[in-house]
Amino acid sequence: MEIEAAKLIAAALALLPILGVGIGLGLIFGSYNEAVGRNPSASDLLDKKYFLSFAFTEALAIFALVVSLIILFG
Repeated sequence: MEIEAAKLIAAALALLPILGVGIGLGLIFGSYNEAVGRNPSASDLLDKKYFLSFAFTEALAIFALVVSLIILFG
């Protein structure tokens, strides 16, 4: 196997956690919408927790992308 082929396979495998991030973000959005729908007065409290959890989850996707790019071009 050539080095370039191995790099492409490794970079693709490094992007697999993005699938989990997509599922996690869907669960976060769904839970937030359900919670605000049930109790609209708690949206101020939920907004802070929602944005924090969204940022942490999205950071995992960005980290996976950076690792994949390092493998591909490094």
